[in-house]
Amino acid sequence: MTFTNLTDLHFLEVAGIAGFALYVFNYTMLTCKVFNTEDKLFFVLNGITTSLVLAGLMISFNLASALIQVFWITISVIGICIRLRGTPNSAQTQLA
Repeated sequence: MTFTNLTDLHFLEVAGIAGFALYVFNYTMLTCKVFNTEDKLFFVLNGITTSLVLAGLMISFNLASALIQVFWITISVIGICIRLRGTPNSAQTQLA
């Protein structure tokens, strides 16, 4: 990727950069305990983030990075489904 200024960026590159920014935001919020892994918001943002990064990879493709993004999209969807279903976690089940 070569460009002389920011106006030379393709919209998919901008999407990838936005995805990176959301990654940093999402994991910073998780680390600072603003978000937790029981919140659907964490998984929704993670799914959006990985989709944006995957879109950015369409300009400068890297198979390993694309596979990682597909994994994160999949695990985010699973996380959202589990939280929407309201399945009790194993610790709560053992206490009951």
